[in-house]
Amino acid sequence: MSAPLPDTTAEARRQRTRWLDTQLAPWRTRHRRACACQVLAGWLWIPQAAAIAWALDALLFARAGLDALHAPLMLLAATLLVRMLLVWAGQRLQADVVESVLARVRAGLAGAVAERGPVWLRGRRSGALVALSTGHVDATAGYYGGYLVARAELALVPVAILIAVFAADWIVGLVLLLTAPLAPIFMMLIGMGAETAGRRQLAALARAGAHFTDRLRGLDLIRVYGRGDAELAQVGEATETIRVRSMRVLRIAFLSSAVLEFFASVSVALVAVYFGFTYLGMLDLRGVTLPLSTGLFCLLLAPEFYAPMRRLAANYHDRANALAAVAEIEAAFDGLPMIASGSLLPSQVGEGWDGGEACVRAEIHPSQSSQPSAVRVSDITLRHPQARTPALQHVSLEVEPGARLALVGPSGSGKSTLLDALAGWLTPESGRIDIAPGTRIALAGQRPWLFHGSIADNLRIGAPDASDAELAEAARVAQVTRFVSQLPDGMDTVIGERGFGLSGGEARRVALARALLLRPQVLLLDEPTAFLDPATETALLAALDAHLPGCTVIVATHSEAVMAWAGTQWHVPVPVEVAQ
Repeated sequence: MSAPLPDTTAEARRQRTRWLDTQLAPWRTRHRRACACQVLAGWLWIPQAAAIAWALDALLFARAGLDALHAPLMLLAATLLVRMLLVWAGQRLQADVVESVLARVRAGLAGAVAERGPVWLRGRRSGALVALSTGHVDATAGYYGGYLVARAELALVPVAILIAVFAADWIVGLVLLLTAPLAPIFMMLIGMGAETAGRRQLAALARAGAHFTDRLRGLDLIRVYGRGDAELAQVGEATETIRVRSMRVLRIAFLSSAVLEFFASVSVALVAVYFGFTYLGMLDLRGVTLPLSTGLFCLLLAPEFYAPMRRLAANYHDRANALAAVAEIEAAFDGLPMIASGSLLPSQVGEGWDGGEACVRAEIHPSQSSQPSAVRVSDITLRHPQARTPALQHVSLEVEPGARLALVGPSGSGKSTLLDALAGWLTPESGRIDIAPGTRIALAGQRPWLFHGSIADNLRIGAPDASDAELAEAARVAQVTRFVSQLPDGMDTVIGERGFGLSGGEARRVALARALLLRPQVLLLDEPTAFLDPATETALLAALDAHLPGCTVIVATHSEAVMAWAGTQWHVPVPVEVAQ
């Protein structure tokens, strides 16, 4: 599913900037200390330049000999030491803040994915989402550790230097004051193009990451159909696209730096020419003789007056890249996700959510009856994201506590969609779903996600504190023990991603055991006996019958045996498209 193009208006950029600043809120005090260290280090360049000018003047013209150098050298050593400590402390604080902010943003994006749920996730490329939480989040680091610090330095350091220069020579101060605005104007003009180029580069990186991840997962299929060379060529084209777009970003960055360096060099040259002609007697604008220390002091401060501007120019592209990354995040999530401090998963998702099946809390509306039903569905309409037509319309049903209900209907009639809605993964377009508050709900779907790791680890995802006895009981009921006993390491046997190493029926049994381990009050099953032989199906249903007293079970199935086991059937209304 392709993401919409990011909004490039000024208001959209301001919103993204506010979003970036919001992520800094928990560490804003530490970040201000880092900025203060850099500003103080910049201010200390004034006494350092004065000490250097004083020492050179004393060395060349003082009659007191080397004794006249003691005071300026002591001042120079003190300012150098303090500046070094301030720069070190500021960089340490910056690094700590940036690391904390990036960790928070990554956790927040994971929470945003969990909040939107598996139905939303099915329409996204996992490689693109990985790129958002890695490369795109990393692209914001320069904004916090570079741009904001450089901006604070630019606001305070040049003003102090300008005051010091005006106090020494007003003509030099006037030169610096008149030339200062030229550099930022050109820098902003070039920065607009830098943001666009950065956004295109990050978008190309996300597409390439998603493409590469998808091809890795389907490598066996690619080899079967002999498409290896063609896919390698596509990967090469994607890599070349990233290279070209990255070079465009660098070209703009070098152009911006070159423009700023040009104006800074011209301004410093004007100051040098002014003092040179003045000391040669060819220019006398003040009518008084200038001491050498004044000229040296101003010449030393002139480059430092533009140094914060150069640093801001270098980090201005970090701001552009950060805004481009946020624009891609906004497009991927259909809006900027809200990131709560210290929270990974949103409150709508209960414990154990793992992207496949888990204990979740549906959108709950307290029942009006004194004896509420376990599940009540009232005239709901369900539509998948981006779908033109509803999957189910005006559906109503009621399931009493402890009852079993079989959802019956042809493939594509909406049985799985209804289970997703009952699990809380798909919000009804209209109508309501009533479930008693505090009800534990578990869903074992058709395509369970099994992680790389042991079978026992996969079972414990939703219940990490489960004992070995509880694990063994869930495995016995779900008939996992039947095939695990034949594996070399039993429950400790390592399987690959998506259950590689297990058959389809075995993977579903592992998913069922994982759901049973949560001890749900409402159990939602989607084709739990598919791919099972009749004997295993019979044993599974008998074990479930003994293990689920009082548990409400809603099962989508095509199996006659499961329908008979459930006892009650509900035929899903068949959409017109399916009926035809």
